[in-house]
Amino acid sequence: MSRSSWDPAFKKKRPVTGTLESNTIVLFFVFALGAIIGSFLNVCIVRLPRGESLIRPPSHCPHCNKPIKFYDNIPIISYMILRGKCRYCKNRISVRYPVVEALTGLMTVALFMKFGPTVQFLLLFLFSSALLVITFIDLAHQIIPDTISIPGIPCGLGASLLIPTVSWQESLLGILVGGGLLLFIAGGYKWITARDGMGGGDIKLLAMMGAWLGWKAIPFIILASSLIGLLVGGGSGLLLKKSLRAKIPFGPFLAIASLIYIFFGPEIIRWYSTWQLYG
Repeated sequence: MSRSSWDPAFKKKRPVTGTLESNTIVLFFVFALGAIIGSFLNVCIVRLPRGESLIRPPSHCPHCNKPIKFYDNIPIISYMILRGKCRYCKNRISVRYPVVEALTGLMTVALFMKFGPTVQFLLLFLFSSALLVITFIDLAHQIIPDTISIPGIPCGLGASLLIPTVSWQESLLGILVGGGLLLFIAGGYKWITARDGMGGGDIKLLAMMGAWLGWKAIPFIILASSLIGLLVGGGSGLLLKKSLRAKIPFGPFLAIASLIYIFFGPEIIRWYSTWQLYG
């Protein structure tokens, strides 16, 4: 008896179609598309905290306000050609721009390789892009913009009607569990320590994650983000000799944990369940 006949978790890998060269070309264009979208995400990262329009004015140097020509706005490549400086005023341009573009390109390729050219790929790409914007805004300003997290909640509920791995019931419960559980933890932390442990933005963000990934993802995200935060916070505290009470934005850790769940969460949970059963 083959494993696929008795183990519903086992799925045969679909054969790779096309030659290695053709697959490489496809992935290159997927990366390029992701990097182009990453350029727009940079606009969101800069302008959303300021409450500025994402359309007007067009892209310009943050120092001299000169409009950026199209040939100076090619993702990653233009930054390298200009050596990270404005063509006109020669002031340094933040390295965040090519980093976000490269991360978006790599994330697009990873999602495409896992889900293929499907609706699930497109929807999870939108969700992951929102997490990327939230991460860099939270790192820079220690805020999570409501303009992303609040609309992201009903969008996640609507996406559950199209994503085969999350039902609308799981999505709705994910909103309640995600927002409610973190609200309970934040309230308990404040009651014990008389200090705010996390902001309302984190609570809305976890509710958004519950809407997109379902309630089953919430315990994993909270545990994984806490472990990542402990490692990063403890490591930076030792290296920079900062107090453990120093305020560290929690949104990036939640975002990283969500991406881990998208790619590996069910497998990790299945492995842990098997280990508990036979370990």
